[in-house]
Amino acid sequence: MNVKELISIAGKFVEENEIKEVLPLGEGFINDTFVIYPKNLIRPKYLLQRKNKNIFTNIPAMMENINQVTTYIKKKIRENNGDPERESLTLTPTVDGELYYLDENRDYWAACLFIKDSISYEKVDSPLIARSGGKGIGKFQKLLSDFPGTLTNILPGFHDMKFRYKQWDKTLAEDRVNRKKDVKEEISWVEDRRKEMLEFWNLIEKGTIPKRVTHNDTKITNILFDKKGEVLCMIDLDTVLSGPVLNDFGDAVRTYVNTSTEDEPDLGKVSMSLDYYKELTRGYVEEAGTFLTEPEWDNLAFAGRFITFEQVLRFLMDYIDGDRYYRIKYPEHNIVRTRAQYKLLQSLEEHFDEMQKITEQLRLK
Repeated sequence: MNVKELISIAGKFVEENEIKEVLPLGEGFINDTFVIYPKNLIRPKYLLQRKNKNIFTNIPAMMENINQVTTYIKKKIRENNGDPERESLTLTPTVDGELYYLDENRDYWAACLFIKDSISYEKVDSPLIARSGGKGIGKFQKLLSDFPGTLTNILPGFHDMKFRYKQWDKTLAEDRVNRKKDVKEEISWVEDRRKEMLEFWNLIEKGTIPKRVTHNDTKITNILFDKKGEVLCMIDLDTVLSGPVLNDFGDAVRTYVNTSTEDEPDLGKVSMSLDYYKELTRGYVEEAGTFLTEPEWDNLAFAGRFITFEQVLRFLMDYIDGDRYYRIKYPEHNIVRTRAQYKLLQSLEEHFDEMQKITEQLRLK
């Protein structure tokens, strides 16, 4: 998309003659993100996103979910005398008052206010950041712990282990690009843990572990902080759903405590940090500890293993299926991701007793 076209799209959300330029921001796995810069520096900047319609098949419902959640968060923040424009994502409707714009190519676009004087982290590289990230997730969940609305399930089967195994079995049966024969050991990793993971999911299906409003993509880049390092808010709310809060904590474990990257080819660099786990958990329970039920506490440490395992399964499944879901940078990217995530999973399993002890110590305080 050229500059003129981008400015035209941005002009659906802000006055086009007030736009100086529209520039890309980062390399998202899913959406394409841009920053709208105003000519007048006094005016705010905005984030503009082209939503991935192949993954999000009901974007109008997705945007309504985000609208409901942010409206409620802002209400709670006002009640606590906070600043709703800094402590919550603020959707920017189109000039016609819609939550999204549908262009001539049937692509969906949405915009939100760029929160000034905010910072984000590309990775967790200290226990302090791990703790702050945990607080951010807990704060988000706490604000929504009594959310009265109903969210549309715009990602059926997301984090649903029964659904994932059905996808998995189908992918193996089809073997579209004839890769199954090359990853027999990796396939065994997924099969060996089938019973344990489905037993955990059964606790959710039975309602033993309750469903609440969850973010579902809690990597550190999705939390904004002020320049003092205090948590402002969660961003990138496309995946907001009704689900177990353990999913959010588990995804934070997966992404925060890893001593390397999600796609590290040198497996010797991949392990889990108990120090980071302790501080992540400490920050999280400072906010979320007031509403967690006993079954949620009991399974807090296991949540990291569950979500990390799910990512092993999904990366491997996408590799076997011909790399149709995740964006890849080179042909072996998904199998490299699979092996790196599995190495992290092994480390979580090895240190699981210690993780449970840490959680119990924080639970007693």
